[in-house]
Amino acid sequence: MELESEILKEHSKRQAVRIASWVGTDKKRFRQLMALFLKGEYRITQRSAWIVNLCADKHPELIRPYLKQMIGRMQEPGVHDAVKRNVIRILQFIEIPDGLLGEVATVCFNYLASPGEPIAVRVFSMTVLANIVQKEPDLKNELRLVIERQLSHGSMGFCARARKVLGALERLPG
Repeated sequence: MELESEILKEHSKRQAVRIASWVGTDKKRFRQLMALFLKGEYRITQRSAWIVNLCADKHPELIRPYLKQMIGRMQEPGVHDAVKRNVIRILQFIEIPDGLLGEVATVCFNYLASPGEPIAVRVFSMTVLANIVQKEPDLKNELRLVIERQLSHGSMGFCARARKVLGALERLPG
């Protein structure tokens, strides 16, 4: 499969699933996908983000060597929202290495506090931060305050996730 042309051929769930299945557990194929995701032009990056997410769902071990680069990529100026959304979605479901916790927490707090970010990016950031608080309980109050400040003007989806996260924070010691 010529990966780049397949990514450009069609932007659909069927195509994304097909490509993710082709990648499977093959590290060489995943490396090709990550090269396009990390360095590709705007449309390639946008479309490959979905495929990376699908691969991470089934084979999270493939993501680990690329985490630092992915976190850097989502912070680049002008990056497509799909990149941020998919990277943060992945971060919800994996163990973030201790060496990246601080950077990820900072990025997620910035996204969560920014009303200009898409709802999915903000909601996923909230969940990532709730997971980080399990390891870094000193962040509990800061997360609670950031969430509470936004409840009055949050969407239904945002408020539902916020109530869930706030409930989990209340059950934590301290």
